[in-house]
Amino acid sequence: MTATSRIEARFAQLKKQNRKALVTFISAGDPDLETSAAILAGLPQAGADIIEVGMPFSDPMADGPAIQAASLRALQGGQTMVKTLAMVREFRAGDSETPIVLMGYYNPIYVYGHERFIVDAKAAGVDGLIVVDVPPEADDELCIPAVAAGLNFIRLATPTTDANRLPTVLKNTSGFVYYVSITGITGAAAPVVNDVHQQVTRIKGQTELPVVVGFGVKTGAQARAIAEGADGVVVGSALVGEIEKSLKQDGKAGPDTVSRVLATVKELATALKS
Repeated sequence: MTATSRIEARFAQLKKQNRKALVTFISAGDPDLETSAAILAGLPQAGADIIEVGMPFSDPMADGPAIQAASLRALQGGQTMVKTLAMVREFRAGDSETPIVLMGYYNPIYVYGHERFIVDAKAAGVDGLIVVDVPPEADDELCIPAVAAGLNFIRLATPTTDANRLPTVLKNTSGFVYYVSITGITGAAAPVVNDVHQQVTRIKGQTELPVVVGFGVKTGAQARAIAEGADGVVVGSALVGEIEKSLKQDGKAGPDTVSRVLATVKELATALKS
């Protein structure tokens, strides 16, 4: 990639401001397309610096109960890849600066057609991809074509990514590195701050890319503590949990679904800035 991506521009801006990135995750179409689009539209104003949009999948093996439930609600509501890309396109028509990263698993991309997906994602205004079940050994199929098309391809590093494996993980990574702060699924446990800081330092010794930390970050205090030793934090389970708690008895969006999620994001953003 030669041109500066929105993700790279955003991290450069944050560095000048001496701020850490708040990266938020929602699942596209949860609990329905209209509500999901409203949440997405409100996230930048609430304080999200980068937005991860989940591509719903029926078997999200790396995700905990909250995000699994969000993905299932979206699929039951009729969410498709076509609708997800249209949702990003609609967002991009009103926001030309906030980076959007599609996150999920390879199966929905494979079914859509990976070549078609790359073209359509770029055209919709997507900036990066996190595809958690595509290893570096398969970079020729998705990663390298995506990067050639102008998309950042963001890799996950974990507590078990040792010194021998890390260079392979980092080889074709761009945009930022996503450090998974715990072993296991999303939202399953709270990260140990000192351990996370040590691992982030280790990764930064091998790359100039920003390193953001996710999995298990739920509160403003956690986000602030983690961010002291990283370039940003990812919050997902806490936000989709707010969606779930706001639903009416019939499973439909409640009158405060959007406002609850955005209020949580504001709290997190305020904590990061304090």
